Amino acid sequence: MSLDYLLKTEPSEYSFADLQRDKVTVWDGVTNPVAVKHLREMTSGARLIIYETGDRKSAVGAASVVSVDATDPKKPMVKIKAGKALPQPVSLQQIKANRLFADSPLVRQGRLSVVPLTQAQHKALTGE
Repeated sequence: MSLDYLLKTEPSEYSFADLQRDKVTVWDGVTNPVAVKHLREMTSGARLIIYETGDRKSAVGAASVVSVDATDPKKPMVKIKAGKALPQPVSLQQIKANRLFADSPLVRQGRLSVVPLTQAQHKALTGE
């Protein structure tokens, strides 16, 4: 069973709206070794949640993995495609208040830009 993931982005650099406009993009610029490891582990079709940092600090949209090229282990090329905006943005405050996220790296390692999600966590964010 493949994992779902949350990808953090600074909206002033690349927002969920930018992803929706572009439809498909390569998720790059990730340098943290743990986050890079998570990118390498992704598989085609994996479900993604896009989380905007900065002033917003909210999960705002869905996406999915199109392909993963992990030929270069330090810079895996993960192509993603935009999905729909979440019915309501889910703030970091709401995430921290949800016991499903108590042990999540999203809460415990705040600076990690690629975070694995359980199916229950994904459902909590999307309402699906």
